Amino acid sequence: MQHVFIIGSKGIPGNYGGYETFVDKLTEYHQHDSEIKYHVACKGTKNGEFEYHNAQCFQLKVPGIGSAQAIYYDVIALEQCCRYIEQHHIENPIIYILACRIGPFVGCFLKKIHKFGGQLFVNPDGHEWMRQKWSAIVRKYWKISEQLMTKHADLLICDSKNIEHYIRKNYERYQPKTTYIAYGAETRQSKIEDQAPELLNWYKKYDLSVNNYYLVVGRFVPENNYETMIREFMSSASKHDLALITNVNRKYLEELKGQSVTDLNAQLVEAKKELFNLRFQNATNQLDNTSRIKEVRKNIARIQTIITEKEKVAQ
Repeated sequence: MQHVFIIGSKGIPGNYGGYETFVDKLTEYHQHDSEIKYHVACKGTKNGEFEYHNAQCFQLKVPGIGSAQAIYYDVIALEQCCRYIEQHHIENPIIYILACRIGPFVGCFLKKIHKFGGQLFVNPDGHEWMRQKWSAIVRKYWKISEQLMTKHADLLICDSKNIEHYIRKNYERYQPKTTYIAYGAETRQSKIEDQAPELLNWYKKYDLSVNNYYLVVGRFVPENNYETMIREFMSSASKHDLALITNVNRKYLEELKGQSVTDLNAQLVEAKKELFNLRFQNATNQLDNTSRIKEVRKNIARIQTIITEKEKVAQ
């Protein structure tokens, strides 16, 4: 039997984001496979074990230590995996780490993993070191961590061909072994009927009609390009609506809805000016609070959303 230890998601059942959904579906589809056994690290409020989709899930208590929490979580999860492998005399395990958060630490475990006859697989995810939410020093850490994870991995599993190309090109000196596996999509028919009351009420609540809207679902963060999507939608001649399902500051949105289109356009101009100045300061290493860039980009997208809503109502 092949044992696979998965580290880096918040755990299963998946109710947060992409990695969690991936692990949830992976274990679901393989739960009756007698040739493979999954072991999944899960973030929790206490230590413990449980089974889900026939996967052995080990829950780990993680202290609230800010942005370092994810690094701490992955390290103690890797420690727990190695301990479990040793105690149960598991041969040839696969350790699969999602994201490149613990590069400076993973080398300490590599000899032990190989001693078990195991292999270290890594999903490099995206360019965490490029995200504006992090300070300059944190972005430097993410870049170093990515480099070291790439160096130590026996196999890098990329869910994007561009990421695979980036890894091969930028870390050629390590001769990284990579493969590309795209994320799947749910193909099963929805259990919700077309005329289900909850669906019809949702259409009514948001003034949408069947087959006449574009739907975007995701976190409201700069790297998801909401600003670009909203701007391009506004400049298009589409007769469809644009529906966004995301996490937003409801109080701020309500304040925007109470303003006129003229006031909103004036705010939009000022916000774009501020964004330009922030980007210039950042490019010349004069910006201390880089998180302000992210905040202003979010505000621009929100303002554009409300302007679009008001203009459609006025038509």
